[in-house]
Amino acid sequence: MAPPQHRRIIVAPSLLAADFARLGEAAREVEAAGADWLHLDVMDGHFVPNISFGPPVVRAMRAACGLPLDVHLMIAPADPYLSAFAEAGAAHITLHPEAGPDLHRSLRAIRALGCKAGVAINPATSPEVAAYVLDLADIVLVMTVNPGFGGQRFLDSQLPKIAALRRMIDASGRAITLGVDGGVDGATAPAALAAGADMVVAGTAVFGAADQAGAIAALRAGS
Repeated sequence: MAPPQHRRIIVAPSLLAADFARLGEAAREVEAAGADWLHLDVMDGHFVPNISFGPPVVRAMRAACGLPLDVHLMIAPADPYLSAFAEAGAAHITLHPEAGPDLHRSLRAIRALGCKAGVAINPATSPEVAAYVLDLADIVLVMTVNPGFGGQRFLDSQLPKIAALRRMIDASGRAITLGVDGGVDGATAPAALAAGADMVVAGTAVFGAADQAGAIAALRAGS
């Protein structure tokens, strides 16, 4: 079930699983361990049932490490806050179709701010939503849990969705990253990568590992 050799797998540890008393140090540790991106889950207690952090933490992580900051907005409305996250240092901003009235406008706004634009697809959201914005998307993120909390169990029901999106992306001819987020660890990553993902967001599987470099290498290898 290893991923095809021509795909380089991106590993993005989720800061939500780090020790909040030492976020800067935790970010530097996963950078040294070989992480590709640092994933930041922004939650508002409205769009999802939890509250995490905002632009000040993104800004602090920009100063703390050299990894591209992969900001996942689980907030609604998202549009009023795009510029604040871009200015704080986000390299990528991913949002949900349900977080605003005009997904095209939101993605265009993100790209105009100089960031890569992403679309996150919830478990109950059809992959067809992404089909109409692939010309504007740099990242498509499949949620393999219902967003809002870390530590949830990976939903195998999302594997066909990953495969469908892989086919859409390949047919588009564009270099779009296909990620998975939620319950990803050494046991679940192989199936997600085999279905077509080329980026994995992992929280506890990396930040909770005694050997972070080994955990990241195992996720990347799909083993």
